[in-house]
Amino acid sequence: MPYEEAWDLQTRLVEARKSGVLSTDVVLFLEHPPVFTLGRRGGRENLLVSESFLERSGVPVVHVERGGNITYHGPGQLVGYPILDLRGAGLGVTEYVEGLEEVMIGVASEFGVRASRDSRNRGAWVGNRKLGSIGIAIRHGIAFHGFAFNVNLSMEPFGWINPCGLREVGMTSLEQELSENISMERVLESAKNHMQSVLGVSFTKITPPYLKQILDVTGDNGRIS
Repeated sequence: MPYEEAWDLQTRLVEARKSGVLSTDVVLFLEHPPVFTLGRRGGRENLLVSESFLERSGVPVVHVERGGNITYHGPGQLVGYPILDLRGAGLGVTEYVEGLEEVMIGVASEFGVRASRDSRNRGAWVGNRKLGSIGIAIRHGIAFHGFAFNVNLSMEPFGWINPCGLREVGMTSLEQELSENISMERVLESAKNHMQSVLGVSFTKITPPYLKQILDVTGDNGRIS
């Protein structure tokens, strides 16, 4: 799903959750076409390529309200956007962020990769290499945005930035750590299981027509998925 389409969908879900039209929390699991996003801390100063290079590459840059600095999203990266009423879930902000870290660390462990936290930056780390990133926003007590976990995406665009505003650190993926292609479906199932366990939630699969009915979204050719 294009990033800005997913961003708009999240915003609609936050408003629906706030108003009570949506009576339950929702988690969107997505992959994005290539895009750089900048958080509240900015990040254009951490772009290492020229604007003309970016134009030729066709990779857009989008400034959003999540925390953090610059990062990259692309196919082969599992993105999780929980639209979560923190008070209803009984979670503080720090506890919630630590929970998202634990989800990614648990997924990595299930595939035989030992990941951990790092005091330099929120996320999942394998030594000096970052495997998964976190950036959230909170509006009306409802959290949105979320985590990005590198499965089997191209790592080249990370070389065009200082990821998360950090210098002299590398990015990694499950594929890179294991030297084999990893099924996104397997990672998705693992992420759902760990999220249920860590956050104490249970999932019921919903359909695009259900979201459209709740949000009164017509969309183009049913692109909400």
